[in-house]
Amino acid sequence: MKALIVDLAKCNGCRCCQLACKDEHCGNDWSPYALSQPMSGQFWCNVEERERGRVPVVRVAYTPVFCGHCDECPLEGAAPDCVRRSADGFVIIDPEAAHGRADLADLCPYGRVFHNVELDVPQKCTGCAHLLENGWSEPRCVDACATGALRFGDEADFAEEIARAQRGSAGFATDPGIGSHVYYLNAPKRWIAGTVADRTINEVIIGADVAIVDEAGNEVARVQTDWAGDFRYYECDQARYLVQIHARGYEPVELVADCTQADVVFDDVLVVRET
Repeated sequence: MKALIVDLAKCNGCRCCQLACKDEHCGNDWSPYALSQPMSGQFWCNVEERERGRVPVVRVAYTPVFCGHCDECPLEGAAPDCVRRSADGFVIIDPEAAHGRADLADLCPYGRVFHNVELDVPQKCTGCAHLLENGWSEPRCVDACATGALRFGDEADFAEEIARAQRGSAGFATDPGIGSHVYYLNAPKRWIAGTVADRTINEVIIGADVAIVDEAGNEVARVQTDWAGDFRYYECDQARYLVQIHARGYEPVELVADCTQADVVFDDVLVVRET
C-alpha cells in the first residue's frame, strides 16, 4: 500500500498542494475515477490553519488534510457496488454507479467525502489514480509541494518514519482504528511564553533566567529573556509545568503553566526588586 508522509515542520501554508488538486480535478472528467470537482464547497486536499497562543505571542499552525484511503473504509462495506480499489489501493467511488448516493458522504469519520449537489454524486480524493496508472510517480499535491513537506511512496520505504508518526487524516485527529495511510511527522508541541518587566521603572528585564520544570520536579528547559524581555519555550508536552524566573536584583517568581489544553502565554510577569 502507498503512504503519504506529511512533515508539519516543513509546511509553510503555501497551499500549492491545494491549488494543484483544484487544477487537476476542477473542470476535468476523469471517469471512471471521478467527475469534475466543484470550484468551491469542497477541497479534496485542504490546508487547515489554526491560530495558537494569543497577542502578543501568536503563531499559525498549518496542517494539510487528505483522504486516508483507509484499510477499513466504511464506504466499501456500505456500497460495494459503488466503491473499488485502484491498483495502488486507493479508495475510488465510481461516479456512475454512485449517482444519487448522497448518503455515502456521511460515512467517513474524517469528513473527507463530499456530496456534489449539482452532479448528485459523492466525491473524494482519488490519489490521482488516473495519473499513477499512466506513468506518474506521485499525485499532483505531492508533485506541487515546494518545501518537501509531502512525500509519497510505498509504506515499506517509510517504515522508520511511520514508526514515529501520528496516523490520521484530519488535522491531528487520532486514527479511529480504520487504518489511514496518511502519516504526520513533527506535530507541533505546546509552548510557554511571556514577558518579564519591572513596571516601577517601566523597563523589561533582559537576561532573566527562566526554568521550565515538570510536575515531577525535573527541569526540562532553561531559557533567558531576550532584548525585549520575552521568553519562549516551544517543546512542551500536554502537561502542567512550573515556570521559575530569576533575575538579578529581583525576587524570584514561580508561575503555573497548564499546557494540557492549550499553549500558555502569560501577561507581563512583573518582578519586584529585592529589599
